[in-house]
Parts: sequence; C-alpha cells; structure tokens
Amino acid sequence: MPRAELESEVRSGVKFFCLWRDGRVAGVMGLQHVADVALIRHAYTLTSRQHSGVGTLLLDHLRRQTDRTLLVGTWKAATWAVHFYERRGFRLVSEEEKERLLRRYWVIPERQIAESVVLTE
Repeated sequence: MPRAELESEVRSGVKFFCLWRDGRVAGVMGLQHVADVALIRHAYTLTSRQHSGVGTLLLDHLRRQTDRTLLVGTWKAATWAVHFYERRGFRLVSEEEKERLLRRYWVIPERQIAESVVLTE
C-alpha cells in the first residue's frame, strides 16, 4: 500500500496491528470502528507465513479490541480469505444484506460492491 493511502486509512480511523516474526512484519490487520460495527480492514499475511497461525493471532487480537459486531468485506474471488474467516466462526451474509452493509459502512465503487462478499460473526 502506498504511504499516502496508508496515511489516509489511518486518518479515517483504521488502527493497524502487526505481528512480527524473525525481525519483520509477518502479518497485518486493521480495525475500523464505523457507526455501530467494527470493520476488519487490510488483512494480509506474508505468503511464507501463511498457515502458521499469524492470521488467527491477529484476528483474535482484533476481537479483543472491540465489543462491536465484526464485519469483513473481501472479493468473491478470494475464496481462500472467505474460507479463513468461515473456519473462524464468520458466516457469509445474503446478497441483499451484503449490498446494504457495503453501502452503509464502506465507501467503495459499484464494481467493488458487485464483486465483493461480506462476512459477519
């Protein structure tokens, strides 16, 4: 993510959490409180660290940071991400609910709305 975009995300209220392994960032997840929910934003794990518990540790940490309902939006095509969240207790919302949630809590283009899914706890 370019520095300007990162700074914009932080200004908009995204708080980033990193997990370090061997002196470098192994994964990152952002948390953004919007209205009455908390959004998981920008969740990434280094390819070499995937399937090692990094994402689960970060998700568990985010869960401890809020008492609000957690929502996560991702691309439909990112089936690995959808499965990651489903294995950790999230469920896909209906197409109608997805559109309502994306329009209420995110600021994204129409194409992204059409190509995304939303999961909730």
